[in-house]
Amino acid sequence: MASRRRVVVTGMGVVAPNGNDVGAFWDALVNGRSGIGPIALFDAAEHKVKIAGQVKDFDLSSILEPKEARRTDRFVQFALYASMQATQDAGLDPAREDPERVGVIFGSGIGGIGTMETQYSILKERGPRRVSPFFVPMMICDMSAGMISIKLGAKGPNYTTVSACASGAHAIGEAARKIQYGEAEVMITGGAEAAVTPISVAGFTSARALAIRNEEPARASRPFDAERNGFVLGEGAGAIVLEELEHARRRGADIRGEFFGMGFTADAYHITDMAPDGEGGARAMRIAIGDAGILAEDVDYVNAHGTSTLIGDTQETAAVKAVFGDRSRAPAVSSTKSTTGHLLGAAGAIESIACLLACERGTMPPTINYETPDPTCDLDYVPNEAREVDVRYALSNSFGFGGHNVALVFGRFSG
Repeated sequence: MASRRRVVVTGMGVVAPNGNDVGAFWDALVNGRSGIGPIALFDAAEHKVKIAGQVKDFDLSSILEPKEARRTDRFVQFALYASMQATQDAGLDPAREDPERVGVIFGSGIGGIGTMETQYSILKERGPRRVSPFFVPMMICDMSAGMISIKLGAKGPNYTTVSACASGAHAIGEAARKIQYGEAEVMITGGAEAAVTPISVAGFTSARALAIRNEEPARASRPFDAERNGFVLGEGAGAIVLEELEHARRRGADIRGEFFGMGFTADAYHITDMAPDGEGGARAMRIAIGDAGILAEDVDYVNAHGTSTLIGDTQETAAVKAVFGDRSRAPAVSSTKSTTGHLLGAAGAIESIACLLACERGTMPPTINYETPDPTCDLDYVPNEAREVDVRYALSNSFGFGGHNVALVFGRFSG
């Protein structure tokens, strides 16, 4: 088999609770500014949990006409906005490309749940004839990839990955493989989620998964801290333009980083909990490092799944130690969910961007709200302040309900 082709990153786009573009997002990460606050998207008065990471001041008039916007769910709007940012950042003009060699793979864990809630209310209150004819295409998870391809004229590989909180990471790995093995020259990939809705908040609260710190929203997401008591629900999207190296060179693209490896595994254990000691996550990390053709000691930084749940953070710590060794040998680890909350199917996408920027800019973003050490979480979590350090390789972890594990390795482009 011919050697696989190199995959580089030429564009990035972000819509997040703490920034609606890559620059604002990164500035918030490295300065420890939280995007978490009181829920404003609906009346949360009757809810036990009243906080979330919401996208603010979101204006999509530059990409969608008002009529078209009314016919797309919020998660699709986020996906489009981030993807348009990423293609502009890449200097990519899809009209000048062979459309059959440009693809889109985008992840979402839940899809159009806001549309589902709204249309179900209409059904119950006004009857079946008043349900929107756009209900189904607005709701289904694949419409992010579908709409991006329609807007950009991309006719290559096109689908959506759905694996809960690993969805965006799965999408990026799948997209990279399409380029590595010659099925595409360019892939627009990432993840989007818009699940800050009444039923989502109620459901996660009933599952005892969410942090209850309504009076201090900015301090609620506290990965690896002894006082953590759940994750904070977030929304947004991250998009990355991946290209085959020679294709990027031919068009004079600014290469921002390189994709090196991926590992996909399953826990085969439980519908929500990780396997004991994060065994499946550890395997994903080992596979990704091997796929990248590097050694464990070459990894300088790990962007953890780090949701701020009691068991999850402990299990991920054990998984990192199983792969890299104890604190003296393990790389620095941080969770940017401390500032954004948990974006579910979009988490792996914006966290991959955080890894790429860490490599590009030589800075590790911190884990904020790390105040009380937990003896079961005893690694270097880059507490509270960003750290300037040379980052050659960075690894991003994403773990989803159902036992889905993804690890991705990114690094600086070295020519």
